[in-house]
Amino acid sequence: MEPKKIVDRIERLKREKNAIILAHNYERPEVVDIADVVGGSASLTRAALDTSADMIIVCGVDFMAETVAVLNPDKKVIMPDRGAVCPMAQQLFAEDLLEAKKKNPDAEVLLYMNTYAKAKTLADCVCTSGNALRIAEKMDGGSPIIFGPDRGLSYYVSKRTTKEIITIPEYGYCPVHHQIALEDLLKAKKEHPGVKVVGHPECTPEVQDQMDYIGSTSGIVAYCRDADEAEFLVAAEVGLMHMLKKEAPDKTFYPVSNTTVCTLMKMPTLMKVEEALEKEKQRIVVPKEIAAEARRPIERMLELSL
Repeated sequence: MEPKKIVDRIERLKREKNAIILAHNYERPEVVDIADVVGGSASLTRAALDTSADMIIVCGVDFMAETVAVLNPDKKVIMPDRGAVCPMAQQLFAEDLLEAKKKNPDAEVLLYMNTYAKAKTLADCVCTSGNALRIAEKMDGGSPIIFGPDRGLSYYVSKRTTKEIITIPEYGYCPVHHQIALEDLLKAKKEHPGVKVVGHPECTPEVQDQMDYIGSTSGIVAYCRDADEAEFLVAAEVGLMHMLKKEAPDKTFYPVSNTTVCTLMKMPTLMKVEEALEKEKQRIVVPKEIAAEARRPIERMLELSL
């Protein structure tokens, strides 16, 4: 079927079912273009809270859809492709978190949004890549902070706060952003001398240390859009290039690596979105007792973000 016909069917089904489509910045361009809300975890979380839709289609990986379901227990939350799992979220087990809490009884637990609901139930607060530092600074007193599962974001926060950050697990990382090598960045900087480097805090510490701006996907887009500079080197998943070009069409962006692709984020397609709307399959349901406990640290994040 022609893309335009699929898009027309999607729009009709959305109207008929009072549905909304949320898409992460890393999704396929054609999926981003038909979404009602596009952004990073923070933007999608707020959109999930604010929507009056009866059905929410989440084009992203599984923990994102699960978070939306936690915030909307009475609505239909559907993933176009249930196989879109997040490798980082799979790296933090509730058992490991319980062990860390046992070893550090005075510590608070701050978890990256990229975790599953079961792990979130053990957290005092959650954060996104865009507000991690601000949330860490606002957490109570001088207690140590158990933070996971991404060691890149943990490094970013620990470098900018006086608080003690205990990273769990020690090996936690994003397989995609971890691919961006220092050698690739240094080579790109030689090819484009003087160009500002922007990137994601999930990158390795040595790559972060070469950046002029570090932020979430939405933060990177806003920074580049509003900056005086006209050229940027981008150390992030290449899907972000589409949003950067949409928001700042008069500027030039160079990916540090063209191979930095999250194939899991690219699993939703227009046809799968249409099928999700039509058949209402791949529904995400979080058990009530887990959802109630997982919602608590998310709400605290929103309170501390004010």
